[in-house]
Amino acid sequence: MTHRTDDSFELYDLRVEVICPPGERILCGAKEGDHFILEGEMLRLPPEQGFSIYSLAAVMPLLAAKQRVTSPNDWMTTDTDVACPDPNCKTRLRITRIGLRRFRHGETTVVPLPNTEPESD
Repeated sequence: MTHRTDDSFELYDLRVEVICPPGERILCGAKEGDHFILEGEMLRLPPEQGFSIYSLAAVMPLLAAKQRVTSPNDWMTTDTDVACPDPNCKTRLRITRIGLRRFRHGETTVVPLPNTEPESD
């Protein structure tokens, strides 16, 4: 008899939004409030809205870590704003956790979990 393991895990959905101080100019072509949503590995933009590849490059290294559950004392939990990569631009990119989504290991990779047996009929 094989033991079926629960191969599920959770990731946060993220919202990444352009924040601009009042009176400051946005230099990347975005507008205050422009955003995208990250659901698992899927990046979703609202219709008719773009997002600067340079702004995306600034937040990309943090997104996988922000999706994971972290300690309440970890800076990854508390810090939400990333500076625009243009040193002359005062905007920030705010990363907000907006909900948890459950995934299954077997649906996201073909690499088996260690110490698991294949299901038998």
